[in-house]
Amino acid sequence: MRALARYACVGAAATALHYAVLVALVNWTVTPPPAAAATGAVLGAQLAYVGNRAFTFTDRRPWWASWWRFQATAVLGAVLSATGVALGTRIGVHYLVAQACATLLAMGVTFLVNRRHTFG
Repeated sequence: MRALARYACVGAAATALHYAVLVALVNWTVTPPPAAAATGAVLGAQLAYVGNRAFTFTDRRPWWASWWRFQATAVLGAVLSATGVALGTRIGVHYLVAQACATLLAMGVTFLVNRRHTFG
């Protein structure tokens, strides 16, 4: 449970960055919400990697050993995020509500993958 709580804290910071990028791209450019969500997820993942490596899982191996696995997991999270936003907006849900739902799903899936595969 401690690791999950730490993962959630790191994830909150990464999610704040993700959402800031999402909102900025949707409101200040012509980027469609699904693409903006994926871009935000990828950038947030870089912050999440650093935080989770140091704070959540305290990985002592060389960084490149886990970075590649984390990036693959981040891609999975980005795909889940973009898909959730695409499905939500398609049925008329506001893109931020769709993103919030997609974030919860992606957090659960990526925590399990990172705990077992990336940093395990």
